[in-house]
Amino acid sequence: MMFAGNMVLGMWLQEPDSISAGNTKLLMIFVGIVALSMAVQAVVFVVMAIGAAKTQKRVLGMVDEVHETALPAIRSVQELVREVTPKVRIITDNLLETSYVVRSKAQELDVTLTDVNLKTRRQVAHVDALVTATLEATASLAAAVNQSIRIPVREISGLMNGLKAGMDVLVGRVKSFGGRGEY
Repeated sequence: MMFAGNMVLGMWLQEPDSISAGNTKLLMIFVGIVALSMAVQAVVFVVMAIGAAKTQKRVLGMVDEVHETALPAIRSVQELVREVTPKVRIITDNLLETSYVVRSKAQELDVTLTDVNLKTRRQVAHVDALVTATLEATASLAAAVNQSIRIPVREISGLMNGLKAGMDVLVGRVKSFGGRGEY
């Protein structure tokens, strides 16, 4: 812009003979076009400045609104975090301690159950041995009782059979003896 102004000033100060009348008209038209474009450019800049000012006012209004609504929420969240942080630490410490206690008790229970299982197996083996010995003793006792009862019963049965045979023989002789006397 400064260049165009210097050029016009230079032409104005020149002698009037150096520029012809046709060139003077062209120069005046050129100067008018430049002036018109500068005026249009100034209007565009003014419109843009007004639009930017309006946009700036809207953005600042929205920022203030967000600031007014978000700042109390952020402060309350910060206070909540400050209040809850020690409690969360206590809870995590308690959970950690509880997990150690549970783990140790689970190990103790495992040892106890293993011991109980071992003792139970020993008792079952002992009871099995006792039952087996008792059954064997009962079987041998039953065999002995069977033998001790069967042999005397067989002997008594044989004796009874012998007595019966003897009685039959005696009764038969008595009948035959008594029957001869009747003849």
